[in-house]
Amino acid sequence: MTQTADLQDGPEMSLIIRLNGEQLAIPVRYVHEVIHTIPRTRVPKAAAMAPWLVNVRGAVVPMIDVRRRLCMPPRDGDDGRIVVLNLDHGAEPLRLALLTDGVDEVMEIDPVEVEPLPPKGAPWPPEFVRGSVRRNGGLVLILNPDNLFEPDPGSFLQ
Repeated sequence: MTQTADLQDGPEMSLIIRLNGEQLAIPVRYVHEVIHTIPRTRVPKAAAMAPWLVNVRGAVVPMIDVRRRLCMPPRDGDDGRIVVLNLDHGAEPLRLALLTDGVDEVMEIDPVEVEPLPPKGAPWPPEFVRGSVRRNGGLVLILNPDNLFEPDPGSFLQ
């Protein structure tokens, strides 16, 4: 199966976020809301991928450090935006928070324009990125939320 095979048949609306200077697309069907940064609490012995909890409108939500998954350097500072996501996870949706450097816009992505990542040499793990789209002289990476937020047994702290 190609990396773009799991994209919908028609154009898909996606939220464009920024992480470490990269633009990344998350399909809006996963986005619950975008909020300003809020205080977070570090959880002792939590998975390295989800080291914090945040209180989003009275609900305790794990905050994901997606930079680790995408082989990016850690983030300094608390500014930016938080994207709250709803993912299908069994009988009930799973709500997660994602700290971003910023949110740019919502754009329509046509699957015909999606280019697969090169089989070797891309700095991003292919299981987490579906492909890319050229936009304004740069690339927008299309994230695969179904894989990106799955727990990694090797990511738990010792």
